[in-house]
Amino acid sequence: QVQLVESGGGSVQSGGSLRLSCAASGFTYSDYYMGWFRQVPGKEREGMAVVHPSGDTIYSESVKDRFIISRDNAERKVYLQMSSLKPEDTAMYYCAAEERGFFGIGYYLRHPRTFDFVGQGTQVTVSS
Repeated sequence: QVQLVESGGGSVQSGGSLRLSCAASGFTYSDYYMGWFRQVPGKEREGMAVVHPSGDTIYSESVKDRFIISRDNAERKVYLQMSSLKPEDTAMYYCAAEERGFFGIGYYLRHPRTFDFVGQGTQVTVSS
């Protein structure tokens, strides 16, 4: 049974930092791309970052100088370190997984709806 469990969300003031974590189980973690996307009610999912099993990463333009994605293959965890947070970063943040294959990590960054597995989400609220 696949499980992705996020933690680390919360409320922070503008300019602050948060670190999201995602614990994965139920699949061969080292064969999967891991990513983070966010969603605001009434809007489409927005891909934030994706990390390849090798450690290669890709980011959306809106976060690439502020967020860092990393993974620990031994612990089966993926992280999103978020800095210089802005009110527009307020959203539900989701961890997601996709078995590596024909498409690279860039595809899943641009198409977060296509991830095979998605966690339940963790809320991030940034106040001005």
